[in-house]
Amino acid sequence: MRHRKTVKKLGRTAAHRKAMLANLSSALFERKHIITTEAKAKETRRVSERLITLAKKESVHARRLALKKLRSKKVVKILFDEVAPRYADRNGGYTRVIKLGQRQGDAARMAVVELVGYDTAIKKKKDKDAKTEAEDSKKKKSKAEQPKAEEVKEEKEVKKKSSKKDEESKKTIKKAKSKKETDTKDKKKKDDKKGKENK
Repeated sequence: MRHRKTVKKLGRTAAHRKAMLANLSSALFERKHIITTEAKAKETRRVSERLITLAKKESVHARRLALKKLRSKKVVKILFDEVAPRYADRNGGYTRVIKLGQRQGDAARMAVVELVGYDTAIKKKKDKDAKTEAEDSKKKKSKAEQPKAEEVKEEKEVKKKSSKKDEESKKTIKKAKSKKETDTKDKKKKDDKKGKENK
């Protein structure tokens, strides 16, 4: 029976599990947010929060204990010099787990673990949402512009047809005027000839 055994095994041996959680915690302290599966995220939160609480003591002994877990002097320096001072007035709750939904392929539930106060994951999510909204609005605009373009083309064709008709009507009017003028001239000539003959 597993009474009072709260550790999630995550399908790994003890050594593999410790190494994995140490690596995830190191990545979290370096990058301030990481994306992993939900189960790993929750276990990483446990480990990283305990390390931040340890780092708030700022003693050589605390540094050595953190180094024993993380196995990287660079990460321990970041933890003690950057991360821990930020949470001096905060008693726990240094990290946040944001669920992302299922991963394509194996449908594993994904999550973001981030340090509170850095808000990088939320910012990224907002940027992504804004980007998708912009793309959607562009698509809508392009769809709306297509019928407009067609309408403009139709208007141009109508204008062309009307201009052609106007030109044709102008030509016919000119021809009629020129015909009338020639007829009047011919009549005048005939009248002049008749008048001369009568004299």
